Amino acid sequence: MFRQVFDPNNLFWRIISRCVDLVGLSVFWAALSLPIVTVGPATAALYYTVVKTFRHGEDGAFGIYWRAFVQNLRQGVPATLIFIPVLLLVFYGYSVMYANATSDLGVVMFVAYYVALVVPIGLFCYLFPIMGRFDLSLKELFRTSFALCLRHLPTTFILVLLVVELVIFVLEQWWPILFVPVVTVFLFSLFLERIFPKYLSEEERAVLEDRLPEEDEEEE
Repeated sequence: MFRQVFDPNNLFWRIISRCVDLVGLSVFWAALSLPIVTVGPATAALYYTVVKTFRHGEDGAFGIYWRAFVQNLRQGVPATLIFIPVLLLVFYGYSVMYANATSDLGVVMFVAYYVALVVPIGLFCYLFPIMGRFDLSLKELFRTSFALCLRHLPTTFILVLLVVELVIFVLEQWWPILFVPVVTVFLFSLFLERIFPKYLSEEERAVLEDRLPEEDEEEE
């Protein structure tokens, strides 16, 4: 009986293990994102890790996350440096439009701008998950993200709405940072993992299923 209770493979301990991964990975992501320029690789690594562990049931979440983070640093930092000024420009435009929404025309322009934000924010909703799942050049990464953003506009709209609402939730109350990052990318994966395989050859699907084959084999 005691052997069954303390068996790490039973349902209770698997749930505990996933809860630890949920909180630990969220905190890990927040800590690695503090330098700001590392938000990209931290997010790409989080997406990859959540897919491997929460969707495919693999163990060793923190080891997977750290290896993926290091692997994505070289490309993720430049992508983040591009992302930051664009994001600042987007929010500056938002503040201007919001401040001028005092007339009927101002309200119409504000709503139009708000709708138009789906594209730039949506692009980055695809950017870092694609970075985490595929080996692409920086140019190809942005081009692919932009193409998927426009080609799957209903999904893009859902992803943008989801990320905006969850960011507001975290900003209003700090404690959701303990689980929101992992929950967000898991919800993203429910949509994106259905989209990605549509554009892959058989060889590319093999890469999609195992982005880090060498490291995973060494771990085993």
